[in-house]
Amino acid sequence: MMNWLPSAVCSHLMRCRLRVVVLVLVLLPAVCLRADDLRFTRLTDYFEALRAQAGIPGLSAIVVGPEDILWEHAFGQADIGRSISTRINTPFQLDGLTQVFTAVMTLRCVEEGTLSLSDRIGSFDKDSPDTNATIEQVLTHTSGSPANLVFSYRPDRLAPLTRVIRACAVGSYRKTLSNLLDRLAMVDSVPGPDAALLQPPAEGVPTPAVAARYLGVLTRLAQPYAVSPQGRASLTQYAATTLTPAGGLISTVFDLAQFDLALKQGILLRADTLAAAWRAPVNSAGQRLPHGMGWFVEQYNGVPIVWQFGSSDEGSSSLLITVPARGLTMILLANSNGLSKPFSPNPQEVTVSPFARVFLGLFVR
Repeated sequence: MMNWLPSAVCSHLMRCRLRVVVLVLVLLPAVCLRADDLRFTRLTDYFEALRAQAGIPGLSAIVVGPEDILWEHAFGQADIGRSISTRINTPFQLDGLTQVFTAVMTLRCVEEGTLSLSDRIGSFDKDSPDTNATIEQVLTHTSGSPANLVFSYRPDRLAPLTRVIRACAVGSYRKTLSNLLDRLAMVDSVPGPDAALLQPPAEGVPTPAVAARYLGVLTRLAQPYAVSPQGRASLTQYAATTLTPAGGLISTVFDLAQFDLALKQGILLRADTLAAAWRAPVNSAGQRLPHGMGWFVEQYNGVPIVWQFGSSDEGSSSLLITVPARGLTMILLANSNGLSKPFSPNPQEVTVSPFARVFLGLFVR
């Protein structure tokens, strides 16, 4: 095709087009940034309203991207009696979120070839009532033969994994977890509320300096509250008194963000191992069961998500949601049971939580 425009005109048009392209490239990140700022502003406002509705005195929240923390905010009070505000580095009891760490430590042993997911619990604990269950079944909260697989959420079934991890790792469950926390520089995390009471050298508490650090974290632990239907908060006791594979870990949203980033970046597990953990088992009818190895697994608007929660009778609760395809994770920690109430008594879908619905509605379209 012949060019009927003078060369000077063509040159001018090309320069104009180039300026337009450059302008778009310059403005696009700013537009995206403003859109993200708006979403995080709305997230802050929604969470403050939901915190009041759910009867949560203090709440720490963080959103983690593929490579860094995207947003963080602290709401309310960690200690009402002393008027201490909640902070991002306020430690909380994790309760059931502890089992995510248990799953990672177990799967690391599988990667190293010292364990198999098909190993029977009875091989490690002959007195367990679950001797015929496999390690995989315990992690997925399933039981029965492959043809008749049944799901039942019972975190207490993870108890024998203390012996499983001792058999494959160097030291006890507490020591293995302590080593993991140290590796990730999770300096505001404590492997059990009784860790500071152990006389060093002890497993997980090797030196007096470590014991002193644990004690310092525990003195900042958010106070637990029972909240009446009328919204009145009264001081209560934490349910967890020691560390188990299903509870007792103490941490902050900032420290948990370091764990999340290490998972996403392949530092803790290979990508194929993590993908297998985030894959739901299937029963004989071809139905996907709701729990993978350490995480619940479901879809939201066709997008896969994985999640886990923690709950005590009254004084603490937690919620973690990851959208693997987006590299996006939300972590919430609270000093009442307000985050976990919607999941009682039979947790299967994360969207029963209003906090989850707000987060997913804003960030997963």
